[in-house]
Amino acid sequence: MSWILLSLLSAMLLGLYDIAKKSAVEENAVAPVLLLNVITGAICCIPLVIASRLASHGGGLLWLRESIWFVQPLATYEHVLVSLKSLLVGLSWMLSFVALRSLPISIASPIRATSPVWTVLIAVLWMGERPEPTQWFGMSVVFVAFIAFTRVGKSEGIHFHRDRGVGLLVAATLLGSCSAMYDKYLLQSVGLSPATLQAWFAIYLVPVMMPWFVWWYLSERRSHPFSWRWSIPLIALFLLAADFCYFTAISYPEALISIISPLRRASIIIAFLAGILLLGEKNWKSKAICIGLLLVGVCLMGWGRSG
Repeated sequence: MSWILLSLLSAMLLGLYDIAKKSAVEENAVAPVLLLNVITGAICCIPLVIASRLASHGGGLLWLRESIWFVQPLATYEHVLVSLKSLLVGLSWMLSFVALRSLPISIASPIRATSPVWTVLIAVLWMGERPEPTQWFGMSVVFVAFIAFTRVGKSEGIHFHRDRGVGLLVAATLLGSCSAMYDKYLLQSVGLSPATLQAWFAIYLVPVMMPWFVWWYLSERRSHPFSWRWSIPLIALFLLAADFCYFTAISYPEALISIISPLRRASIIIAFLAGILLLGEKNWKSKAICIGLLLVGVCLMGWGRSG
C-alpha cells in the first residue's frame, strides 16, 4: 500500500478517534480518561514487545523478525528518544482533552486541522523542506478558514481570542506539529521501525500520564468525578490503528511530512458529521462552508508539493 493511501486510512481512523474522545470526556474527569486510554494502548503493545524479544533470542517466533510487527531491541539512548516523544504527545493530549470537554467537536476538530500549517512552517525552518507556491497559497486558505471559524464560534459564545479552551487547543496543535517533525527524525534518521516506535511510545505514555492522575485523585476526584464509558478504550484502539498507518507511511523514504500531515486532516469530515448527526451541534451550514474552505487549503498544500 502506498504512503498516500496509508495516510488517508489513518485520517479515517482519526475521525473515529475524535468521536470516541469527545464521548469519553463529555462532562467527565479528564485525567482518569487519559490514563485508562494509555493503559489500554500499552496492554495492546506489551505482548508484541515480549514476542519480539523472544524472536530476537531464537525462540519459536522467528517469522516475527521478518514481519512489520517486529519490535526492534533499542539502545538506552533510543529509549530516551522515544520517551521524549511520549512526553511531547502526553502534554499535547492533556491540553487537547481538557479543551475538548468544553468545545463543540465541530469547532475543536477544525482547529486541530490547522496543524499542517504549523507542520509545514516547522519543516521549512528545521528540516529545509521548500513548499511550492501552490502550497503557500493553500496555507493562506487555511488561515482564512480559521478566521471564518472565529466568526462562527462567536455565534455560539466562543470568543477565540480569549476562550481558554481555544487557547489550550492551539497550544496542543503546536505541540502536535512538533511531534510530527520528531516522528520523521525517529523513523528516518534514527532508523526506528514503525512498530518499534508505536509500541514503546504507547508504553512510555503510562508514566507520563500517571502524575496528573495522582493529582486528580488527591485533589479533584470529588469536584470532578469520573464515570466509566466504553468509548474510553476505543480511543486507544482507534489511535493505535491510525498511528500504525501513519508511522508506516512516514517511514517510506519518499514520504513527505508536508503532504502526509494535510492528508490526515480529512478526519475532520467524520468528526463534523458526528457532531451534527449524533450530538446535534448548531450552525452546521456555516461550519460546513468553513470546513470545505479548510479542506481546499490542505489539498492545495498537498497537491502543490506533489505536483
